[in-house]
Amino acid sequence: MTFVSNSILNTFDLMKKFKGISRFLLLLFTVAFVFGSCKEKQSEPQKTTTDSLLKPSYAKGFYIEKKDGYTLLKVTKPWPHATKTFTYALVPKGNKKPDGNFDAVVTTPVSKIVATSTTYIPSLEALQVENTLVGFPDTQYISSPNTRKMIEEGKIKELGANESINTELVIDINPDVIIGFSINDQNKTYATIQKTGIPVVYNGDWAEETPLGKAEWIKFFAPFFNKEKEADSIFNYIEKNYLKAKQLVAERTEKPTVLCGAMYKDVWYLPGGKSWMAQFLADANTNYLWKNTDETGSLKMTFESVYDMGVDADFWIAPGQFIAYNQLTQENNSYKNFKAFKNKKIYTFSNTKGPTGGLLYYEMAPSRPDLVLKDIIYYLHPDALENYTPHFFKTLE
Repeated sequence: MTFVSNSILNTFDLMKKFKGISRFLLLLFTVAFVFGSCKEKQSEPQKTTTDSLLKPSYAKGFYIEKKDGYTLLKVTKPWPHATKTFTYALVPKGNKKPDGNFDAVVTTPVSKIVATSTTYIPSLEALQVENTLVGFPDTQYISSPNTRKMIEEGKIKELGANESINTELVIDINPDVIIGFSINDQNKTYATIQKTGIPVVYNGDWAEETPLGKAEWIKFFAPFFNKEKEADSIFNYIEKNYLKAKQLVAERTEKPTVLCGAMYKDVWYLPGGKSWMAQFLADANTNYLWKNTDETGSLKMTFESVYDMGVDADFWIAPGQFIAYNQLTQENNSYKNFKAFKNKKIYTFSNTKGPTGGLLYYEMAPSRPDLVLKDIIYYLHPDALENYTPHFFKTLE
């Protein structure tokens, strides 16, 4: 039976409510893939185990094994260049803790959770378990109306900054699990919390290099709440929409040239050729001028090098934090020489904000790449989508 969460189906309406709101973090597919459809291993005569391996189709940073009496969650890439695999046992209430060495043991289903990244909020809401969220660092960056209401009602505690979470508050809340975000294994705060007996589980959605890979981390959250079937259906829905949008422009021979990023101090940051954004631009059938670079993160360029290659680009996507043409020229008058500037073909997500100023793109785009792809197609191939309203990107003011 197909299940698609009302939260996912209502995303379009939720996003429309943000239109017009003025002001770190992210951006889901074929019908054939079903994450929960796996093959059970043939049981040997002397064994009664029902172990089965559940590997995502796109995400590279985690996989799940259904063991006899518990779920084994392995996070292989919590951050780029991670050398350790983190192993977590998710044990149903009433079941015996399994033998073995685990980085954390979590009793399921979880009833109280602390999240540490806004990118986790859409997954919790899509699975309809946002009511389990009891703590979050830097709650000001959360934009979701449903979760903001819980914050205002005092149901979600402010825990300070992610790298220095208020451990006393965490101990007082006593969550069943903390879903942690970190750039390396040197987070001393998490180590302190774990010593109190509160399990910390790393999430590495941000380290994924493809749009669908990031979105598939909804399946990471599913076993904490016994929501595997729901997560499968939600992801399949998003995946189907993404691939359908990609197919709309796949056969076009004319590929618009694209420039990205902008100067910050003395460096022009733009997406590497194997980055998340570069994949969006490839799937939108565009010619991203730095597509042949090998970086999975950001490129760091001089103004002159970007100018030489990108001055005649047809479009300029995501120009940093700039939201208006006059802001660009105030920062550097030479921006006006770019073709995309002259033709008013610059598009940004930085002026689509939540009620407290958080950028919706950073919170929602990783879980809804189908919407991101449609936004890009809408602007770069204007005739491909009829009666479409962009969700994240807007024309520069």
